[in-house]
Amino acid sequence: MSKEIILTGERSTGPLHIGHYAGALLSRVNMQNSGKYKTFVIIADAQALTDNADNPQKVRENVLQVALDNLAVGIDPAKSTLFIQSQVPELTELTFYYMNLVTVARLQRNPTVKSEIAANREKFGSSVPVGFFTYPISQAADITAFDATVVPVGEDQMPVIEQTQEIVHKFNATYGETLAMPRGLVEANEKARRVPGTDGNAKMGKSLGNVINLGDSADTIAAQVKTMFTDPLHLRVEDPGHTENNPVFTYLSIFAKPEHFTAFLPEYKNYAELAAHYERGGLGDVKVKKFLNEVLQEILRPIRQRREEFAKDPGEVMEILRRGTIHAREVAAATVARVKKAMKLDYFD
Repeated sequence: MSKEIILTGERSTGPLHIGHYAGALLSRVNMQNSGKYKTFVIIADAQALTDNADNPQKVRENVLQVALDNLAVGIDPAKSTLFIQSQVPELTELTFYYMNLVTVARLQRNPTVKSEIAANREKFGSSVPVGFFTYPISQAADITAFDATVVPVGEDQMPVIEQTQEIVHKFNATYGETLAMPRGLVEANEKARRVPGTDGNAKMGKSLGNVINLGDSADTIAAQVKTMFTDPLHLRVEDPGHTENNPVFTYLSIFAKPEHFTAFLPEYKNYAELAAHYERGGLGDVKVKKFLNEVLQEILRPIRQRREEFAKDPGEVMEILRRGTIHAREVAAATVARVKKAMKLDYFD
C-alpha cells in the first residue's frame, strides 16, 4: 500500500519554541516514525519575506535555526525530506499558474489573509504587499507540488487548506485530473493548538519576551517559568485558585505526564489531582512553578543537547538541507511537467 504524503513546516522568522513543539513538531515526528507517511518538511523562507522584506538577513539566518530545531526534536533526513522553499523554483512557477484560478475578491475574503493583514497593519498601513494576498496561492503550490494529501495545520490555517482545495478542484475541472486533493489535519489535543505566552498572552513570540525556545538554556527556562503569569486572585496559599486561563496550568495540562508526577511530585497521581488541590486552595504557585520547571527541563534537555550537537557542524546541516532540496526539486519538477502538459504548455516534449 502506498504511503500518504505529508507537507508540513515553518517560516524562517525565528527559532522554534514549545508552542511549535506541542502544536506541530511532536506529532510530526510521530507521523514520520509511524512508517505510514512520506514526509516533506518545508522551511518557508520565501513566504517569511512577506512581512520581513526589509530584513532578509533575519530570514536567512533563521533557516539554519529552524533546521536545527527540526533535527533536534527528531526529524530524520533518512525518513523525511527537509528543504528550503526558495531553492525550489518550481513552487514559484506553480504559484503563477494558479493565480489564474483565484479571484481577488476570494483572496480578500480569506480569513487567514485578513488576520495577517490586520496583524501587520501598523507596519504597512494601507500599503499592503501583494504577497499577503498571494500567500494562500503560494501555499497551494507548496502542497500540490508534492502531491500532499495530508497537511498538518493550526486551526487558523484551515482557510488556506480550503483555498488549496478550491484551486485543486478548479484546476482538475478545467484541465483534467492532475492534482491530488489535500486535507487539513488539526492537532488532536485542543490545548496544544494554542500554547499561550508565559505572560498569559494568547500569542507566544520572541518580540513579546514571553517565549520558551527549544534551544534555551536550563537557566533561561527556569527564569521564564519563575516569572510566569498565574492567577492574580490567588494571593495566599490557602486561597482557592483558578486553573482556567492560567498559563502555568495550561502548560502542565499539555506537558506533564504521569511519569513526571512520579519523579518530581509523587504526592499527586496526575494533573487532575494537582488542579483540584489548587482550585480548592492550599497549594501555592511557587510549588506548582517548581514542578513545571522540572517537567520542561526534562522534556527540553535532550532536545537542547541534540541541537547543540548538530550546531557544532552547521556545514553538515546545510548539506542535509541541500540534499533534501535536490530531492524536493525532483518531485516538484515532475508535478510541474504534469501541470504544463495538462495546460497544453509542453511545447518541446
